[in-house]
Amino acid sequence: MSQTPRLPGAEAPEHATEHSTEHSTGHAPGEALLDVIEPAPAGSSSELRQVRDPLSWRSELRRQWGRRRTLWAFGLLLALPLVLVGSFAFGQRSSNSRGGASTRIFDLAQSGAANFSLVLVFLASELLLVLLAALFCGDAVPSEASWSSLRYLLVAPVQRARLLTSKLAIGIASTLLATILLPAWGLLVGGIAYGWDPLTNPLGENLTWGQFLPRLALAMAYIFVTLLPIAAIAFWIGTRSDAPLAAVGGAVLVSILFNILDQLDALDPYRNAFPGHYSRAWQDALAVSPDWTDMVHGALWSLVWAVAFTMLAYRRFRRSDILS
Repeated sequence: MSQTPRLPGAEAPEHATEHSTEHSTGHAPGEALLDVIEPAPAGSSSELRQVRDPLSWRSELRRQWGRRRTLWAFGLLLALPLVLVGSFAFGQRSSNSRGGASTRIFDLAQSGAANFSLVLVFLASELLLVLLAALFCGDAVPSEASWSSLRYLLVAPVQRARLLTSKLAIGIASTLLATILLPAWGLLVGGIAYGWDPLTNPLGENLTWGQFLPRLALAMAYIFVTLLPIAAIAFWIGTRSDAPLAAVGGAVLVSILFNILDQLDALDPYRNAFPGHYSRAWQDALAVSPDWTDMVHGALWSLVWAVAFTMLAYRRFRRSDILS
């Protein structure tokens, strides 16, 4: 069936353009596009859509918490204390049936809410919090790219740095929330399961609740700072790839690699600058007579690594061809 020829330069009808655009992309613009644009007001002389608050933190927060990975991550965080309580109960029954005594770590964890939360923080800070920091900061950019919605976000007449800043801010805020939620939930679960006794360290020395809670808050603040290099590395890898797994897994592998190299005495004193070298210095804050030297060094080196990789991420994102 013959079609009416169209002269060069003539524009296609509006409905035909919309139809061809939808089929060329394979799907209608996703949720990210709906967050950043709205139809032009009626009676406007322009046919273009107007951009309204395209990169607000509220929109980015809605996208972050709309991902199942984020919900599963916090679900795992909330389930960890319950799993520990069940494990301790099962282990205690097993040891009693064999006539043996509980190990020291079991005694510490079950002596009260303070000790339980401390053991929980010790276990989670080794891997779980590292994984969550890499997930929250490394997943934001590549997930948008893999869904082909990043190009629609960049339709907005704003700088790319603003898009990157909103994603980084929400990722860091999510990491901070996880860092705060972990000990708070651990204290509640531990108090219900084992009582509200104050902290008792392995040497038999006690910290009252008035001493323990400020020290715990300071320790969690330090842990959060030590997570920033991993978050920045994941964020940088995320600007170079459209695979979320590459960003998250790459940052975790870098963390593991530095931990392995940190065990080599031949690298002393250069290993002092490695991310994670002072990762356990937060325990000094809970001593009866704390020594803050390692915590100061660890915080400074963590900030150096975080700033360096954040700058690399901005440099990469500003120069790369995101729309391809």
